[in-house]
Amino acid sequence: MNLIKVANLKKTYGSDGVTTPVLHDLSFTIDQGEFVAIMGPSGSGKSTLMHILSFLDRPSAGLYEFDGEDTKDFNDDYLARLRNERIGFVFQSFNLLPRTTVLDNVKLPLIYSQKKNHDALAKKALSSVGLSHRLDYYTNQISGGEKQRVAIARALVCDPAVIFADEPTGNLDSKSGNTVMYILQQLNEQGRTIILVTHETDTANHAKRIIRIKDGSLISDDKVKDRTIASADKELIK
Repeated sequence: MNLIKVANLKKTYGSDGVTTPVLHDLSFTIDQGEFVAIMGPSGSGKSTLMHILSFLDRPSAGLYEFDGEDTKDFNDDYLARLRNERIGFVFQSFNLLPRTTVLDNVKLPLIYSQKKNHDALAKKALSSVGLSHRLDYYTNQISGGEKQRVAIARALVCDPAVIFADEPTGNLDSKSGNTVMYILQQLNEQGRTIILVTHETDTANHAKRIIRIKDGSLISDDKVKDRTIASADKELIK
């Protein structure tokens, strides 16, 4: 079943009477449970596309259906609810609260949800990324790789329909980056939909399918033939 469907999607920005087209007639679908990389160089429009798909921005024209519903009539309150309950975000810069514990960072999205037992849900999410031993640590006491795993746990805690990972290994060394990709692949094997945004071929090859964007246009949409399977310490994910 299509989780995401876009057809003839366009995005144009305007300022002082000057219009700048960013996305041109994009059309594709993403099914529930897929692992898709959106790939393109800087300025290609991939981040703008991610912002539209994750309800941080709206298209200028074209169709965007999410889980079978046309999103054009979604009001701001409903979009905010979708971002909280159906979308998980993992960013290159982690976006964790400083001087705050790992556990409290992961609990943050639950404040705006209808879910109960916040401690238990956050602990379960942290356990899934191998960080049960870091609950009471502050974010300035853990490594970059651990910060990104906290960010993944935070993205998971509301049980979203899809996780968007925007350059998730960009600030990490190769070993930590490999661990992050291993976790994302494991989550996908468990049925999670993952949409990875990257400019790096090596990172994109961890996905099962790559949508390539250049100058705001879709130039290819192919399955990954020689997929990279990440590995990590067997004790990390139990």
